[in-house]
Amino acid sequence: MDKDIKKPVVRNKEKSKQRLLAAVGKILKAKGFAALKVNDIAAVAGLDKKLIYNYFGGTDGLIDEYIRSLDFWSNVSEDDGPGDLSDGGQAFTRNMIQGQYDYVAQNKELQKVLLWGITEQRKSLKKIADEREANGEVLMANITDPFFEEQSEEFRAAMAILISGAYYLNMYTTNAKTFCGIDLTQPKGRDQIKNALGMLVDLVYERKRKG
Repeated sequence: MDKDIKKPVVRNKEKSKQRLLAAVGKILKAKGFAALKVNDIAAVAGLDKKLIYNYFGGTDGLIDEYIRSLDFWSNVSEDDGPGDLSDGGQAFTRNMIQGQYDYVAQNKELQKVLLWGITEQRKSLKKIADEREANGEVLMANITDPFFEEQSEEFRAAMAILISGAYYLNMYTTNAKTFCGIDLTQPKGRDQIKNALGMLVDLVYERKRKG
């Protein structure tokens, strides 16, 4: 009988925790990490701010739990690799970078977290960066490094520039529309950027083949 009485309490606690975590996401997407204040989080969640301290030990604990709950990089894994590696992973690399460009564009939370990770040191933010690196390492070690061999570090450097550029151009649209005269908020402009990313990947592979 006692167990039946306690179950609703547990459910209510979990429901309240999820509401607080969801509130963090809403504020992060709408206003950025600087707006994550205890009173605002509680107001968006429609709950007493005391619950933030009761359940998470404070705002920092709530924010860290929110970040830990995110799964940004499951869309890029070794399982997504190509079955045919006769091109050295060229088509896969091209599609992956273009896909990441679209993925970041559609995920406002990820945009905010990427920016946040640049401006603040936080273990939970570092974990997201570490997950990104771990996924990338698996893909490069198994797909592209065998093709580029002694030039693999040059290839990795080129990919670092392309991927970070793709991230930045998406975050840039928060405050502006055009970059180098290209409207990044319109399908035409976005297609131009994606085509350029693909072209640059192809150029790196062509350079390798020409020796």
